[in-house]
Amino acid sequence: MALYSAAAAVLEGLERGAGGVKALVFQSRFPLYALVSETLRYSPVLEEVLGGAALLQAEKKLSPQLAKVLVYDLLFGKGLKCGRRWKALARRHRARLEAELARLKVRRKVSRNEELLAPAQAGGPGASQVPRYVRVNTLKTCVDDVIDFFRREGYSYLGKAASVEELRSLSGKKFLLDLHLPELLVFPPQTDFHDNVLYTSGHIILQDKASCLPAFLLSPAAGSHVIDACAAPGNKTGHLAAILKNKGQIFAFDVDTKRLATMSTMLMRAGVTGFQLAQQDFLTVDPGDPKYSKVAYILLDPSCSGSGMVNRVPVAEAAPSAERLQALAGFQRKVLSHGLSFPALQRLVYSTCSLHREENEDVVGAVLQEWGSAFRLVDAFPGWPCRGLAAFPGAESCLRASAADTLTHGFFVAVLERRGDGAAASRSLPVAAGDTPQHGEGTEAGAAPRKRKRKKQRVKE
Repeated sequence: MALYSAAAAVLEGLERGAGGVKALVFQSRFPLYALVSETLRYSPVLEEVLGGAALLQAEKKLSPQLAKVLVYDLLFGKGLKCGRRWKALARRHRARLEAELARLKVRRKVSRNEELLAPAQAGGPGASQVPRYVRVNTLKTCVDDVIDFFRREGYSYLGKAASVEELRSLSGKKFLLDLHLPELLVFPPQTDFHDNVLYTSGHIILQDKASCLPAFLLSPAAGSHVIDACAAPGNKTGHLAAILKNKGQIFAFDVDTKRLATMSTMLMRAGVTGFQLAQQDFLTVDPGDPKYSKVAYILLDPSCSGSGMVNRVPVAEAAPSAERLQALAGFQRKVLSHGLSFPALQRLVYSTCSLHREENEDVVGAVLQEWGSAFRLVDAFPGWPCRGLAAFPGAESCLRASAADTLTHGFFVAVLERRGDGAAASRSLPVAAGDTPQHGEGTEAGAAPRKRKRKKQRVKE
């Protein structure tokens, strides 16, 4: 009962404009994303079925949001997973609901549930073409074992992708190894692994490719001290720990207690050790504190407009106003400059999930100008197809991503390094998957290719 009530509360929050799907789901103690997303996707169909069956008229105390969640799981999901009250209600109305669904299929002249969905219900703009990216958590397993697991599940592995077009053409139960990132598997859009044992056990992380770029490009050496300045929900923190091989120290900051508690649970599930979470605004962290005297790497992914996020569910979000963008950019400049003030810093990666120049190139250009010759912008990923806008000389060293060009969420990444003898050497930047061995071998970030040992916990079905 609590699970469905929590999912209904998320739907009600969306209708009130209280936040986006991910933000509202993240505040709950239940794993709701798949249930809420699919309920939203089928929402127009559910409304027709509920109206035809007159369920809300028969059950006066049942809210429309709760009715949608229950009927989705009853008719389209894996069956109700609730206690007596809702199961009894479902039994009373099941025959009527199933009959109404059957009549709807006859009227639409379709035979499958998916065929009831209009193209728009496949997701927001660009969602239908963005693949499902799966990052292999190398703290618990390895790419070979995960590929073997999915083969046993009936998936067909097609090898390493040679182009973005290959990713675009994925369908059915086929998957590829990404052409850029060596521990990223790529599945067709709308593939759902939220209930898969590899996901629930922390062996795989459902993380968009663009979101994997910041930690990959920061590439901290094993044993390093690293700050994740705006850490929740924690996927990037976990990725950093995997790159560090759990050797070193990660200081992760966020201002929200609930988000940090959920993040702690997620990191523990992923096998992450050597991290300290702090409920603190990064701007209040003292760079002169001896605790941070060895921090050489900072990942900074501050609050932004989120204009690059591609919704897999049909939820419209208003574009940010000019005033909102100006306020965000002011905060972003302040927090980026603060990050550069840590005395032992060698490399900082600044990223946003925004498409707006005001939050991206303009922020980086202004802060570089403020710091003079102390830091430089690194051309960290020359093979990446989309570059920064020409807002200032050298801005093309920044990376951009989009659903249309890179089959990812919209994203921006800039890599800044300290100049001088203490700077991180360019040779320590990671090598793209295009320069790494094929499946069966592995490459450490910043190291020569070597034969990968089969290791860690072997994935079981």
